[in-house]
Amino acid sequence: MDASSGLPRLLLVDDDALIRSSLAFALEEDWAVLEAGSRAEALAQLESAAEPPLLALIDLGLPPDPHAPREGLALIEDLIDRNPRMRVLVLTGQQPDRTLSLAYACGAVDFLAKPVGVSALRERLALQCGILRLEANAAEAQGTTDGLIGDSPVMRDLRARLQRTATAGFPVLITGESGTGKELVARALHTEGPRRAGPFLAINCAALAPQLIEAQLFGHVRGAFTGAVSAGEGLLAAAARGTLLLDELGELPVDLQAKLLRVLESGEYFRLGETTPRQTDARIVAATNRDLACEVRAGRFREDLYHRISVLTLALPPLRERGDDILLLFEWFRSCWRDRLPGFLLDEAARARLLQHAFPGNVRELRNLVVRLATHHAHTSVGVAELESALGLNEPMTALSDRSPVSTADSGAAFDPRAELGGEGFDLDLRLRAVERAYLETALQMAEGNLSRAARLLGLHRTTLYSRLERHGALPRQGD
Repeated sequence: MDASSGLPRLLLVDDDALIRSSLAFALEEDWAVLEAGSRAEALAQLESAAEPPLLALIDLGLPPDPHAPREGLALIEDLIDRNPRMRVLVLTGQQPDRTLSLAYACGAVDFLAKPVGVSALRERLALQCGILRLEANAAEAQGTTDGLIGDSPVMRDLRARLQRTATAGFPVLITGESGTGKELVARALHTEGPRRAGPFLAINCAALAPQLIEAQLFGHVRGAFTGAVSAGEGLLAAAARGTLLLDELGELPVDLQAKLLRVLESGEYFRLGETTPRQTDARIVAATNRDLACEVRAGRFREDLYHRISVLTLALPPLRERGDDILLLFEWFRSCWRDRLPGFLLDEAARARLLQHAFPGNVRELRNLVVRLATHHAHTSVGVAELESALGLNEPMTALSDRSPVSTADSGAAFDPRAELGGEGFDLDLRLRAVERAYLETALQMAEGNLSRAARLLGLHRTTLYSRLERHGALPRQGD
C-alpha cells in the first residue's frame, strides 16, 4: 500500500517510455505506479521507495539488449531475491513459447503477451492483489475466518453468518456438498469463538465401526470390549472447554444418535461399560453432505436430534455458485505451493473454460487440479484441451439416465456362477465391472440423474459414487 494514496504499489518496468506512460495513466486510479525503463532503474526505485511494492509488471526486453529476454529474466530473479512475496507479472512482445518457461523458472506468476487490453490487464493485476491480501490476512489471523478464501456475495454472507454463530456457543450444523470446506468452517467457528484457547477435535462418523465410534466419542472402561486393556478417555472429555466436530453426522448409527441427543440436551454421557454419568462442556459442531430432513423422513435419522442439532445451521455454497472465486482459489493454491510446484499459465480461453466447469468435487477438486496441471504442464501455457484433459473431460460426457437399460445378462439377473465359470474366456474383473456399472446406471435412472439421491440408493457417499462413475467413464452431463 502507498501510505499517502492508500493504493497498492506497482513497479512498472518497460524500456518504451510511451508504453510506460500509457500504462501508468490507465492504471493510476487503482495502483500507485513506480516507473522504470531498465533493470538498474527498477532496482534503484526499490532502494529509494519508503514502502517497496509487492507487485511488478515488467517487460523482458530491457537495455542493453531489448531484443533478448536476458535482462528481464535477471530482473525477475533480483526482485524475488529481495522479496520472495513479490508477485511478478511479465508483459512482453517476445515469442511466448521461447520465454514462458524461463520466466516461470525465475519466479514470475503470470505472463501476458503484447498487446494486451487494459481491462484484461486490470483483471490480472487485481487477482494478484487479492492473493497478496489473502496472504497478509492469513499471516495475521493464523487461520481465522480469513482462511475462507473468496469475495463472492455468497462467501461474504457466509463470513457474516459464521461470525455471528461463532460467539453463540450453541451446537451448529454445517451442511454442504463434499469438498466445500466444512471442516475449515468448523475450525473457523472454533477460532472465532470464546473457546479458541481450548482444543479442536474431530471424528469422522463414517470412518469407524459403530462400537469404535462409541468408544472414541464417549470413552470406555477397561474390559468394555475385546482389546480394551485399559480405560480410554473419549473425545467428549478431551474436548472440554473446546470444540468437537462430528464429521459425516448422517452416518452415525441410530442407537448412538439417542446418546448424542442426551449430550446436546444436558451435557451428560456414559463411558462404554460404565454406569456413572459424566458431564462435558464441549461445543458440538456437526457436518454432513446428506439432506438430514430426507434422512428423517426415510427413518435413518432421529427427528428429535435433527431439530436439536439444526437450530444454528451454516449451509456452504458449492464452488459452481461462487463465480470468480474459482480463479481466486486457483491462484491461491498456486501461490501456496509456489516453492513446491512448478509454474504454469492458463491462457484466456482456459480461464473462461475453468469458470464454466461445474466442479462436482468443489474446492477439493480445484486443489487437485492445480497439482495435476503443475505436474504435467510445468512452465508451459495450458489451453482448453489440456485443461479439459486434466479435468477428465477429454471424452464427451453423456448422462447414464439417457442410455438404454442394460441387458439382463449384464445386470446379473440370471446369476449362475457354475454356468459362467464353465464357459470359455470368463474374466472375473470384467464381470464385476459390468455388474457395478449396471447398478450405477440403474440407480441414476431411478434418481433421474441426481447424484445425491443415487448415492443414497446405493448406500455410498456422493464422492465415492462420483469416483466410480468417473472410473467407468460415465459421469453425468455438467449441471446434472
